[in-house]
Amino acid sequence: MVTEPQLQAKRPVSAPLAGPYGHPFHPILVTVPIGAWVTGLVFDIASHVVSSPGFLTQASQWLIAVGVIGALVAALTGFLDLFAVPRATPAFRTALVHMTLNLLVTGAYVVNFLWRYGDHTGGGRVGVGQLVLSAVSVAVLGLSGYLGGKLAYRYGVRVADENTQAEGYTPGRGASRSRPSG
Repeated sequence: MVTEPQLQAKRPVSAPLAGPYGHPFHPILVTVPIGAWVTGLVFDIASHVVSSPGFLTQASQWLIAVGVIGALVAALTGFLDLFAVPRATPAFRTALVHMTLNLLVTGAYVVNFLWRYGDHTGGGRVGVGQLVLSAVSVAVLGLSGYLGGKLAYRYGVRVADENTQAEGYTPGRGASRSRPSG
């Protein structure tokens, strides 16, 4: 049985900004910083393997910048999704930890970008400290992603209710546009 707080967490606060019912924008947008930062870490590691690492060092710095911009956009939609989650619930506490970890990771990448900015003397390798900061940041990002998955897959935050989902499993029925009441 679906409760009113569960239904509340499934409804968008602002459909044009957060995404329509059952299809939130936040999970789509987080792919940008995740992809950029993971690829940046790969480039950081690769800069210690190749003989002319300057292009990898520079590309990694740009990927960090793209990731920070993408994270800020994803954070806006995630913040709207947070408003839909009822306070004083395990889902809300999980969402706060998820948000806090993401803000820490984004801050770490801002620091990492500034640390690297203008530090392309001779096209050298990424510094060990910068590489470690990237690796730790990606690890914390993974933990936060796990919590984001818990919000969606376990608590059903911004996921269509079971009756709407059942439409996709009924033989011979096309997708309808039914919405939960409320």
